[in-house]
Amino acid sequence: MSKPVKNIIMRDYKSRIATKGTEQFPDAMLISIRGVKAVDTTRLRHGLAKKNIRITVVQNALARKVFEGTNLAPLNDLLTGSNALAYGGQSVIETAREIMTYLAKMPKLEMKGAVLDGTLFKGKAGVDELSKFPTKDEAIANLVTLIVSPARKLVAQLQGPGSTVAGLIKSLETKLEKGEAVAKVA
Repeated sequence: MSKPVKNIIMRDYKSRIATKGTEQFPDAMLISIRGVKAVDTTRLRHGLAKKNIRITVVQNALARKVFEGTNLAPLNDLLTGSNALAYGGQSVIETAREIMTYLAKMPKLEMKGAVLDGTLFKGKAGVDELSKFPTKDEAIANLVTLIVSPARKLVAQLQGPGSTVAGLIKSLETKLEKGEAVAKVA
């Protein structure tokens, strides 16, 4: 392959993978779809496209050059054989979760690894571990819950005695409306 053609392919990888408007690459996942039937591969691609996750088959040597010096550089050691890069969605965690759901239907789908913030999660076990991480939105929700939790407990403690007194007053009111006698408290 000539050098101009290689440059065109590398430019194409950069334009597909880079974050919109920047040269920054998002976190991604490396898979092998070798041995997966064409119909299943199409289903995988369409299913992931609904979640805004894309798959790009890459040439190893050119991908290594593109990944060099980026947060995807840890994937360079895994670039052997037939590879595809899965990226997009809200995060690589969402990508890992979605692809793990397809693994049961497509046992020949191979999880090679994934990168999150420069950390390599290697193999199926690493990708499975990554899929169990909370996404950014889930982490923020957990943090807000932790921050709000003490205030909720305080409000519940303050409302407890007040609701008890309100209940007693309501029962006294009900007895008086029925004309029943109310015993004097000593």
